[in-house]
Amino acid sequence: MDDAHDTWMGLALAVARDAGERGEVPVGAVVVHDDRVVSEGGNRTEELQDPTAHAEMLALRAAAAQLGSWRLSGATLYVTLEPCAMCAGAAVLARIDRLVFGVDDPKAGMCGSLANLAHDPRLNHRIEIVRNVRSAECGELLKTFFRGRR
Repeated sequence: MDDAHDTWMGLALAVARDAGERGEVPVGAVVVHDDRVVSEGGNRTEELQDPTAHAEMLALRAAAAQLGSWRLSGATLYVTLEPCAMCAGAAVLARIDRLVFGVDDPKAGMCGSLANLAHDPRLNHRIEIVRNVRSAECGELLKTFFRGRR
């Protein structure tokens, strides 16, 4: 499974780089179902002037459309940065099986850093979490982007 995580995170990193080249915070997400990519998304909040246009939200919406169901059971969401509250909540509501992310987000991460929505016992679904996949690359991409903004 580690090789698959590495491969799919590589695709999420490519999507994140594309987002960064468009002036967006470089975060990329990929949804994998039955060992195939069903959707991907890069941040588009600036382009769309939409606070919900996070990489994960776009990838989850596209996956639901592609699979014809909002229930994404059996799917894995790969994302370069730990999801925020909105994105973690959407992943729980979508019933994804697994979340794999690259780097922790100590300021907004809700899958283990600030709290853990994906494991909250009060919710009706729990998500398996795999963290720190290709974390050095994911972290460096963000650091380089923000260094260039200062």
